[in-house]
Amino acid sequence: MTNATHKVWRLGADIDTDQLAPGAYMKLGIEGIAPHSLEAVRPEFAGSVRPGDVIAAGPSFGIGSSREQAAAALAHLGVRAVIAPSFSGLFFRNAFNLGLLLLTCPDAEQLADGDRITLDLQRLQVRTADGRVLACEPIPGFLLDMVQAGGLVNQLRQRLQASSRPDRATPRP
Repeated sequence: MTNATHKVWRLGADIDTDQLAPGAYMKLGIEGIAPHSLEAVRPEFAGSVRPGDVIAAGPSFGIGSSREQAAAALAHLGVRAVIAPSFSGLFFRNAFNLGLLLLTCPDAEQLADGDRITLDLQRLQVRTADGRVLACEPIPGFLLDMVQAGGLVNQLRQRLQASSRPDRATPRP
């Protein structure tokens, strides 16, 4: 369980990848895309979100195109997790590949803008400041490991470094 509290940014249903990573900025790279994340629905978001904040949204978060920049923009801004009743399948995998935690929580819409919550990743629960507990669906261990490593590329890099250490190398005959 994390002891840190996280501020909630509340969004509605059907947040699409173009809202997360607007197409007009795709040529700029993630440093140029991220400042425009969610500007169509929450113009203040990118300039005000802080590392460790979370998004609570309605169903179908991340629908739309397969652009991985949608998840990358949130990760770049320091979003700790997105909590929603459902996610687009492509966005779901892109997010975990990039180290962004997604919690599928049927009651995510009970969270209000500005709420302070803690995340219990051992029990896969969200705890509100007033004591409510929202259960989340199970997440396979390999996906949690990927988030812990900071994404798939970082996870692979760590594995390669670990396997190339002299103390782990196979002795020569």
